Amino acid sequence: MNWFLCLNVFFFIGLIILTLISRLRNSMHGLEELPSLPSLPFIGSLLSLISEHPPHLLFKKLQEKYGQTYSLMMGSHRFIIVNQYSHAKEVLLKKGKIFAGRPRTVTTDLLTRDGKDIAFGDYSATWKFHRKIVHGALHMFGHGSALIEKIICTQANTLCSMMQEKAASDQSVDFSPELMCVVTNVICSLCFNSTYSIGDPEFEAMLLYSQGIVDTVAKDSLVDIFPWLQVFPNADLRLLKQCVSMRDKLLHKKYEEHKAEYSDNLQKDLIDALLRAKRYAENNNTTEISSNILGLSDDHILMTVGDIFGAGVETTMTVLKWAIIYLILNPEVQKHIQEEMDRKLGREQRPLLRDRGNLPYLEATIREVLRIRPVSPLLIPHVALQDTRYNHIGNFKVRKGTRVIVNLWSLHHDEKEWKDPELFDPGRFLNSEGTGLINPSFSYMPFGAGVRVCLGEALAKMELFLFLSWILQRFTLSSPPGQPPPLLEGKFGVVLQPAKYRVTVTPRTSWMTNECQAC
Repeated sequence: MNWFLCLNVFFFIGLIILTLISRLRNSMHGLEELPSLPSLPFIGSLLSLISEHPPHLLFKKLQEKYGQTYSLMMGSHRFIIVNQYSHAKEVLLKKGKIFAGRPRTVTTDLLTRDGKDIAFGDYSATWKFHRKIVHGALHMFGHGSALIEKIICTQANTLCSMMQEKAASDQSVDFSPELMCVVTNVICSLCFNSTYSIGDPEFEAMLLYSQGIVDTVAKDSLVDIFPWLQVFPNADLRLLKQCVSMRDKLLHKKYEEHKAEYSDNLQKDLIDALLRAKRYAENNNTTEISSNILGLSDDHILMTVGDIFGAGVETTMTVLKWAIIYLILNPEVQKHIQEEMDRKLGREQRPLLRDRGNLPYLEATIREVLRIRPVSPLLIPHVALQDTRYNHIGNFKVRKGTRVIVNLWSLHHDEKEWKDPELFDPGRFLNSEGTGLINPSFSYMPFGAGVRVCLGEALAKMELFLFLSWILQRFTLSSPPGQPPPLLEGKFGVVLQPAKYRVTVTPRTSWMTNECQAC
C-alpha cells in the first residue's frame, strides 16, 4: 500500500513539474490561450454556432465578442478561426508548411478515396511528390497557354452564339446551363480532349453529380463532426455516395480509354500528360521515389482529374455568375468596361490573353468580384502539424492537430484593410490615373496562398478574362424590367453559389459568329 501511495505521490509531483515547465516555456515565449467560445462535453461549441447566418458571416460577427482570432470546439476537434490578415499570413505563408495538414472527414474521404487528391490530401512526402507531378503535367500539357487560350476562345465563341439566339427571343433568360456547358467543355477539352452539348446524357450526368457533391461535401455536417453517425440513415451521405459513384464511373471509363490508346509520342490532354509523368516516375526509380515509397497510383490520377473538375467547373462558373450579377447591378461599371474595350480593341478584334494589360478596368472588375464575393468564403481547413513551440499564431498557443480555418470573407471585408468593403468598386484596384493595376491590401487572396495555394489559379484567371471580355464586347446585360434585382446573399457550401436570376441580353452591334481567327 505504501509503494502504491509513493507512486501516486511521485506521479502527481511529476505532473505538477511538467505543467510548470510547460507554463514557463509558454510564458518565456509570451504565449497566451486563445479566446474561446463556450464548450460543453461531447458537443463542444455547437450550441453557440446555431445561427440564421451562414458560417462565414457568423464567424465574422463573433469577432465583436471574442476578437479577430478565436477558438471553438466542434465535437472533440478544436478549431481556430482566423479573421485577420496578419494571422492568416502566418498560417498560409510564414509557417505554411507547419500548418499544411488537412483534416480527415467522412465526406472528403468519400470524395477523394481517402485523401488521394491534391486539395483535401494531407501534407506528406507523397502529397508533395503528387503535387509536383501534377504541376509538371500542367506545364507539359499545352506548352504554355496558347492551346488553353484556343480552347477557351472556342467555348467563348460558342457561348456568344448561344446568347445571340437567346437575345433573338427578346425574353429574359437564365443562361446557367449555357455557362455550365462552356466552362465544363474547357475542362473536358483539357482533361479528355472531348466536349459536350446541352442535352448530352453524359453531360447531364456531370451536372447532376457535380451539384450533388457541392451540396454535400465539406460543410461541417454532423457526420464529419461525429463520424459514428454514419451508421444511421443519412440522406446527404447517401446522395454523396451516389454522386461520387457516378463521377468515378465516368472518370474510370475515360481513364481506361486513355490507357488503351496511350502513346509517348502523342499527348492529347491532361490525362495523357499525367500518364506520361506516372510512367516516367516508375521507369526512373530515383532515390527520392524509392526512399519515400512514392509514386502515382491510378487512384491518384483519377482523383486529380476529379479535383480539376471540382475546382475548374463549379468555381469558375460561380464567379462568372457573381460577375454578371454585379455588372447588372452596376451598369456604369459595365459601360466603362465596354468603352475601354471599344477604345483599345474596337468591335471586331476578338480579345486575347495578350490584351489583359490593355484592359485594366476589366481586370480590376474581376478582382473586385473575387474580393466582394470570394468563391470559397472559408478556405479548406488547415491542420497544425507541430506543437505550440513552433506553430503559435501571433502570441496564441496552437497545439498539434488543431484545425485552422481562414475566413476569407472577413479578410476581404475588413474595414481596417478596405474602404467601404460592402461597396462594389473596381477602382480600388487601379492606380490614381486608372491606367494600371494595384493591390490595395495584402489581405486579398481569393485563391489562398502558400503551400496550399490553388493549382488552378492561372486557368481560372484566363477563363474569367476571356469569357467576360467576349460577352461584354458583344452584349449589354441588364435586369429584366419589372423583376426584382438578383439577390446578393448566396448559398453557402463548398462554393458560395448565387441564387438563380434572369438576364436581359441586348446585342451591342453585329459581330462575327466565326470562331476567333487568332485562336
